[in-house]
Amino acid sequence: MHVRRHMTVWQPCRFFFPIDVDVDGCVLLLEKAFKKDQSSFSVIWFFLGLLLLLECMVSSIMYRAARIFSQPLQGQCMPWALVRSVSNESSPPWRIGRLNHVAIAVPDLQKASSFYRTVLGASVSDAVPLPEHGVTTVFVELDNTKIELLHPLGEKSPIASFLKNKPDGGMHHICMEVDDINAAVKSVREAKVRTLAAEPKIGAHGKPVMFLHPKDCDGVLVELEQA
Repeated sequence: MHVRRHMTVWQPCRFFFPIDVDVDGCVLLLEKAFKKDQSSFSVIWFFLGLLLLLECMVSSIMYRAARIFSQPLQGQCMPWALVRSVSNESSPPWRIGRLNHVAIAVPDLQKASSFYRTVLGASVSDAVPLPEHGVTTVFVELDNTKIELLHPLGEKSPIASFLKNKPDGGMHHICMEVDDINAAVKSVREAKVRTLAAEPKIGAHGKPVMFLHPKDCDGVLVELEQA
């Protein structure tokens, strides 16, 4: 008698046995119990296979429950106590949203705008001065996000300092949306991430924004914007 193999493989588990087992391993043990010669049927192999199969099924349920109630567990099975602790972890009172735009500092705003409009055929906005930020901005509209072109405005423009180090221009920052800018700012500060202003300021889209220090963000200047 042959037992048909199933393609589903559950996560490794180590509750009863200090070994990694999956459905294929359990089926192999069950096949040993059903040899061609029925007289050689092995009760020990049969019950061992059933026990391991039950082990995999229970651990799979635990694993899936933990993923539903919290986050992926990176292929590890978890006992029920740990599943409960993961599912009860408090989440931040705000959520990160989509990538709003990637900002590029450019030495020649008209030339850069012409490149995206004429060469690449993108939809490009008019230039908008933002004196409170020391920049003039142009947005390039894409299907899934935007590109923000930044040009210095005023003597104390941070973009002017950026272009001194990179005369040809380059990526300046990335902007991600959040559903609660004030809660997000409070949360990142509690995580020891420095912000570049005491309070959020109104950005290019007329919404509050906050910049995070690049040294605390793996070398990338990150902007959070109210969705």
